[in-house]
Amino acid sequence: MIKLNFSRELRLLTPLHFKYVFEQPFRASTPELTILARPNNLAHPRLGLTVAKKHLKKAHDRNRIKRLCRESFRLAQYKLPNCDFVIVAKQGIGKLDNRTLTQTLDKLWQRHIRLAQKS
Repeated sequence: MIKLNFSRELRLLTPLHFKYVFEQPFRASTPELTILARPNNLAHPRLGLTVAKKHLKKAHDRNRIKRLCRESFRLAQYKLPNCDFVIVAKQGIGKLDNRTLTQTLDKLWQRHIRLAQKS
C-alpha cells in the first residue's frame, strides 16, 4: 500500500533549497499561481510554498492556501517527477474557492508531469 504522507523529507526547508529552484526553473502558471520546478537527485519530489502577506493579509487565508497546496502535493506525489517544487501564490489567489484552487493545482501538476517527460 502506498503511504500518502507529507513528512519532513518531502519539504524544502532551507533558503538554499529555495534558491536552487529559483535559479533555473521549469514553470507552469495561471494568473493566481505559479509552480516552479527543478530536478533533484533524490528519489522523491519536495515542496516549498511562498504565500506573500502582500497578497493575502490575514494569516488564516494564507494558511488555507498552504494547506490546500500541501494536500494537493501529498495526493499527487507518486505521479510527480523527482523535482523540487515551489508554489508561488500571486495576486487574486484569495478569491479562489477550495474546489477551484484544487482543480488549478491538479492541472499545474499535470503540466509538470508532461514537461518532465519531454526533457
